[in-house]
Amino acid sequence: MQLDPGDLQLLAALQRDSTLTAQDLGDALNMSASQAGRRKQRLESDGIIAGYRAYLDPEKVGLTVQAFIQIVMATHTEQNARDFVRLTKTRAEIVGAWTLTGDADYLLRIYCADLTALNLLVQQVLLPHPAVSRVQSQIVMERVKSDAPLPV
Repeated sequence: MQLDPGDLQLLAALQRDSTLTAQDLGDALNMSASQAGRRKQRLESDGIIAGYRAYLDPEKVGLTVQAFIQIVMATHTEQNARDFVRLTKTRAEIVGAWTLTGDADYLLRIYCADLTALNLLVQQVLLPHPAVSRVQSQIVMERVKSDAPLPV
Protein backbone atom coordinates (compact mmCIF):
# COMPACT_ATOMS: atom_id res chain seq x y z
CA MET A 1 0.00 0.00 0.00
CA GLN A 2 1.24 3.46 -0.88
CA LEU A 3 1.22 5.95 1.98
CA ASP A 4 0.81 9.62 1.13
CA PRO A 5 2.31 12.49 3.17
CA GLY A 6 -0.96 12.91 5.12
CA ASP A 7 -0.88 9.23 6.13
CA LEU A 8 2.73 9.54 7.25
CA GLN A 9 1.98 12.66 9.31
CA LEU A 10 -0.99 10.93 10.92
CA LEU A 11 1.11 7.87 11.76
CA ALA A 12 3.88 10.02 13.23
CA ALA A 13 1.35 11.93 15.36
CA LEU A 14 -0.27 8.72 16.64
CA GLN A 15 3.13 7.25 17.52
CA ARG A 16 3.79 10.29 19.68
CA ASP A 17 0.33 10.14 21.30
CA SER A 18 -2.06 7.33 20.47
CA THR A 19 -4.87 8.97 22.46
CA LEU A 20 -5.34 11.76 19.92
CA THR A 21 -8.95 12.10 18.81
CA ALA A 22 -10.00 12.59 15.20
CA GLN A 23 -10.48 16.28 16.04
CA ASP A 24 -6.95 16.50 17.53
CA LEU A 25 -5.50 14.77 14.47
CA GLY A 26 -7.43 17.00 12.10
CA ASP A 27 -6.22 20.13 13.89
CA ALA A 28 -2.61 18.93 13.93
CA LEU A 29 -2.63 17.86 10.28
CA ASN A 30 -4.71 20.73 8.89
CA MET A 31 -7.61 18.54 7.77
CA SER A 32 -11.15 17.99 8.94
CA ALA A 33 -11.82 15.69 11.87
CA SER A 34 -13.87 13.38 9.64
CA GLN A 35 -11.07 13.16 7.08
CA ALA A 36 -8.51 12.40 9.81
CA GLY A 37 -10.86 9.82 11.35
CA ARG A 38 -11.38 8.08 8.00
CA ARG A 39 -7.64 7.97 7.34
CA LYS A 40 -7.03 6.51 10.79
CA GLN A 41 -9.73 3.86 10.27
CA ARG A 42 -8.27 2.93 6.86
CA LEU A 43 -4.77 2.60 8.32
CA GLU A 44 -6.17 0.40 11.11
CA SER A 45 -8.19 -1.82 8.75
CA ASP A 46 -5.20 -2.17 6.39
CA GLY A 47 -3.10 -3.38 9.35
CA ILE A 48 -0.61 -0.52 9.17
CA ILE A 49 -1.73 0.55 12.64
CA ALA A 50 -1.38 -2.79 14.42
CA GLY A 51 -2.86 -1.71 17.76
CA TYR A 52 -2.63 0.61 20.72
CA ARG A 53 -1.36 0.09 24.24
CA ALA A 54 -0.21 1.85 27.37
CA TYR A 55 3.53 1.96 28.05
CA LEU A 56 4.26 1.28 31.69
CA ASP A 57 7.27 2.31 33.76
CA PRO A 58 8.82 -1.09 34.59
CA GLU A 59 10.30 0.02 37.92
CA LYS A 60 7.01 1.51 39.10
CA VAL A 61 5.33 -1.87 38.58
CA GLY A 62 8.09 -3.75 40.39
CA LEU A 63 10.24 -4.88 37.45
CA THR A 64 13.67 -3.59 38.40
CA VAL A 65 15.84 -5.83 36.20
CA GLN A 66 15.92 -5.75 32.43
CA ALA A 67 18.13 -8.15 30.52
CA PHE A 68 18.82 -9.35 27.03
CA ILE A 69 19.50 -13.05 26.68
CA GLN A 70 21.05 -14.73 23.67
CA ILE A 71 20.06 -18.34 23.08
CA VAL A 72 22.00 -20.89 21.03
CA MET A 73 19.94 -23.91 20.05
CA ALA A 74 21.18 -27.44 20.75
CA THR A 75 19.98 -28.68 17.37
CA HIS A 76 18.22 -26.89 14.59
CA THR A 77 15.10 -28.96 14.10
CA GLU A 78 11.64 -27.69 13.32
CA GLN A 79 10.31 -29.27 16.53
CA ASN A 80 13.01 -27.59 18.70
CA ALA A 81 12.24 -24.23 17.15
CA ARG A 82 8.49 -24.71 17.66
CA ASP A 83 8.97 -25.80 21.29
CA PHE A 84 11.25 -22.88 22.06
CA VAL A 85 8.98 -20.31 20.42
CA ARG A 86 6.08 -21.74 22.44
CA LEU A 87 8.15 -21.22 25.61
CA THR A 88 8.83 -17.58 24.71
CA LYS A 89 5.11 -16.98 24.27
CA THR A 90 4.13 -18.53 27.61
CA ARG A 91 6.60 -16.76 29.90
CA ALA A 92 5.46 -13.27 30.93
CA GLU A 93 9.03 -12.23 31.74
CA ILE A 94 9.96 -12.60 28.08
CA VAL A 95 8.56 -9.41 26.56
CA GLY A 96 10.31 -9.69 23.20
CA ALA A 97 11.95 -12.43 21.16
CA TRP A 98 13.76 -12.32 17.86
CA THR A 99 15.55 -14.82 15.62
CA LEU A 100 19.04 -13.71 14.66
CA THR A 101 21.87 -14.20 12.25
CA GLY A 102 25.33 -14.75 13.73
CA ASP A 103 26.38 -16.80 16.76
CA ALA A 104 23.08 -16.76 18.65
CA ASP A 105 19.80 -18.11 17.31
CA TYR A 106 17.42 -16.03 19.46
CA LEU A 107 17.55 -12.78 21.39
CA LEU A 108 15.14 -12.41 24.30
CA ARG A 109 14.21 -9.20 26.10
CA ILE A 110 13.42 -9.93 29.74
CA TYR A 111 11.92 -7.96 32.63
CA CYS A 112 12.11 -9.44 36.14
CA ALA A 113 11.43 -8.21 39.64
CA ASP A 114 15.03 -8.78 40.74
CA LEU A 115 18.23 -10.71 40.02
CA THR A 116 16.92 -13.75 41.88
CA ALA A 117 13.94 -13.95 39.51
CA LEU A 118 16.24 -13.57 36.50
CA ASN A 119 18.50 -16.31 37.84
CA LEU A 120 15.51 -18.64 38.32
CA LEU A 121 14.35 -18.00 34.76
CA VAL A 122 17.80 -18.80 33.37
CA GLN A 123 18.61 -21.76 35.65
CA GLN A 124 15.20 -23.42 35.92
CA VAL A 125 13.51 -22.58 32.62
CA LEU A 126 15.94 -21.68 29.84
CA LEU A 127 19.01 -23.84 30.50
CA PRO A 128 17.06 -27.07 31.17
CA HIS A 129 14.98 -26.67 28.02
CA PRO A 130 15.95 -29.51 25.63
CA ALA A 131 16.18 -27.16 22.66
CA VAL A 132 18.73 -24.87 24.36
CA SER A 133 22.49 -25.41 24.18
CA ARG A 134 23.82 -22.11 25.53
CA VAL A 135 22.47 -19.03 27.28
CA GLN A 136 24.29 -15.71 27.47
CA SER A 137 22.71 -12.85 29.38
CA GLN A 138 23.43 -9.14 29.50
CA ILE A 139 21.85 -7.11 32.30
CA VAL A 140 20.82 -3.57 31.38
CA MET A 141 22.59 -1.03 33.57
CA GLU A 142 20.87 2.09 32.22
CA ARG A 143 18.44 2.79 29.43
CA VAL A 144 19.89 5.65 27.41
CA LYS A 145 17.12 5.80 24.81
CA SER A 146 13.58 4.58 25.16
CA ASP A 147 11.87 2.64 22.41
CA ALA A 148 11.30 5.31 19.79
CA PRO A 149 8.58 5.71 17.18
CA LEU A 150 9.30 4.24 13.76
CA PRO A 151 10.91 6.76 11.41
CA VAL A 152 7.98 7.34 9.06
